[in-house]
Order: sequence, then structure tokens, then C-alpha cells
Amino acid sequence: MARYIGPKSKVARRLGEPIFGSDKALSRKSYPPGQHGNSRRRKQSEYALQLAEKQKAKYTYGVLERQFRNLFKAARRAKGVTGEILLQLLESRLDNIVFRLGIAPTRAAARQLVTHKHILVDGEVVNIPSYIVKQGQIVGVRERDKSMQVITSSLAGFNHSKYSWLAWDNASLSGKYLNVPQRDDIPENIKEQLIVELYSK
Repeated sequence: MARYIGPKSKVARRLGEPIFGSDKALSRKSYPPGQHGNSRRRKQSEYALQLAEKQKAKYTYGVLERQFRNLFKAARRAKGVTGEILLQLLESRLDNIVFRLGIAPTRAAARQLVTHKHILVDGEVVNIPSYIVKQGQIVGVRERDKSMQVITSSLAGFNHSKYSWLAWDNASLSGKYLNVPQRDDIPENIKEQLIVELYSK
């Protein structure tokens, strides 16, 4: 499974967002990395802003370039607002659903749980993080893995009511994907229209 394994703090500082979760480096140094990071920089070009927004979305959801481009093509073919559909597709990925349900503390941890076959979709093991969960499907933890430390620690005190498109059943450690979230419901600070403009050139 291809994934980004480079320096995360530098990426977060460059984009100005704690995209890998709580980032202490970003709170200590709120300016971009590098020799001239703390100096006054020139105004960014339109292309630079669009590229930065695409990078932010890719790193946030843990998707590499080819996957991201394919998702954009699927969003462009679908009926509706391309940028919003792109985010909805990203939100519908299995690794993201596992993260949103609180089963894993981060999307990276969620991907690992999925690839190691700890996660079920409608009662069947699915080990593909990019699997697109459909409306009405149930995502849960495999029976023998429900006592895993990473899962129990992540679920402890997690607020399952903050995502209206997901319903959680604590007894079975599973959640139902009720509906595709609307743009206003998705909490990520991403200007998707800039991404659409970038790929439309």
C-alpha cells in the first residue's frame, strides 16, 4: 500500500494547517520551514494557492497523486458540484469512515487497521483502505479484535454525535453510513474550488 512516509511537521508548517492531527511543531513555529521561512514572503501566485490546496487535501486524507486524480475524474463525471463530490468521495473512503467513527485515532492508524483485516463492512472483511463505503453499509470491528488496545483507547470518550451522517452502535462496535455528508457538514478546511480550477487548466 503506497502512503506518504516523509516529514509530517514540515508539511503541516508549509501548508499552515495541522493536517496530521495535533501538531506541536506547528504551534511552536507557525511559519513555513526552511532558511527563509520566518521572513516576509512574496504574495503567492494563483497557481501556488491552487497547488497548496490540492496538497492539503491529499495529505489530510492520506491519498497519493494517482488516487487523487482518479477520484477527481470520478467527481467530474458525476452530476453535481465537482468540488463537493470530490470531498464526499474522500469522506466515503473506508479508512476515513473508520477514523470518523472513532475506531482509530488517526487516518493513518485507520488505514493500518483496514489493511491488517481488523475491519468489517456488512459483516465481511475488507482490507482495502480506498474502498468506497455506500450509503446504508455498516462498518465495524471484527469480533476477535474488539479488545485491541488501539481501538479501545481511541473509542474511550469519543463523541459519536458530532458526525450526523454516521450512526454508532456501542454494543456491536459498529457504525452505519447513513448518508453522504453535505459540504457544510464536512469539517475539513479545504477550498475545493481551487482544486477544481487547478485540474481544469
